[in-house]
Amino acid sequence: MIRPVEVKDAEAICNIYNHYVENTTITFEEQAVAIDDMRERISGIIITLPFCVYEDNNRVTGYAYAAKWRARSAYKYTVETTVYIDKENTGKGIGTQLYQRLLSELKDKGIHRAIGGIALPNESSVALHEKMGFEKVAEFNEVGYKFERWINVGYWEYRI
Repeated sequence: MIRPVEVKDAEAICNIYNHYVENTTITFEEQAVAIDDMRERISGIIITLPFCVYEDNNRVTGYAYAAKWRARSAYKYTVETTVYIDKENTGKGIGTQLYQRLLSELKDKGIHRAIGGIALPNESSVALHEKMGFEKVAEFNEVGYKFERWINVGYWEYRI
């Protein structure tokens, strides 16, 4: 089941996200996110943009949200999208379902473009974005540094 996020989901979202923070270069955060900090992030996003979770047997196993792309007002119709799936539930189509819901909600809000930034390499994220219709438009070399190595970031965009 996909539903809107609730602030009470912060702990489950931290459990999903912090695995990637602590063990991968998928996110450039280097310290685990505290539950209170996640609550604040959720509260800040849901004021204007969609944030949804995938729930299976009353357990959050994935989430997706949109955030402002840039602060200047001319960017107001462009967002950056994010999808994370619990490490034990990847490859089950949850990301696809979450993205379908997120993109639908963004369309209803009048958003024109969605941008997905992907730390590379990340074959599964690239495959998901391209399956959803995102097209690669840029790659920046060695813009992130984590776990003592440089990381490229690619950007995919989707016209809503």
